[in-house]
Amino acid sequence: MTPAQSRAARGLLKWNQDDLAREAAVSVVTVRNFENEKSSPQRATINVMRTALEAAGVEFIPENGGGAGVRLRKRIGPTNEGLRPQQLTSENTD
Repeated sequence: MTPAQSRAARGLLKWNQDDLAREAAVSVVTVRNFENEKSSPQRATINVMRTALEAAGVEFIPENGGGAGVRLRKRIGPTNEGLRPQQLTSENTD
């Protein structure tokens, strides 16, 4: 995981650095310094941060000629997308 992937993953989840630190059980200074490229934590620390992001639904995309990245994992099963405009009536609108 790169610092840019960490920042992007948090953005997808709407997490701040405190959220990632809490979920990964690391200090917020560790997250801040990693993402600002001020220091490179131990590989095990990066792994626990990555695992926390993956557990929350982030997928890491490897470097494959188009650049490394992140995305949210596709949800399995039905999602509640609400009503379509043609389904709206005076009884089901607020």
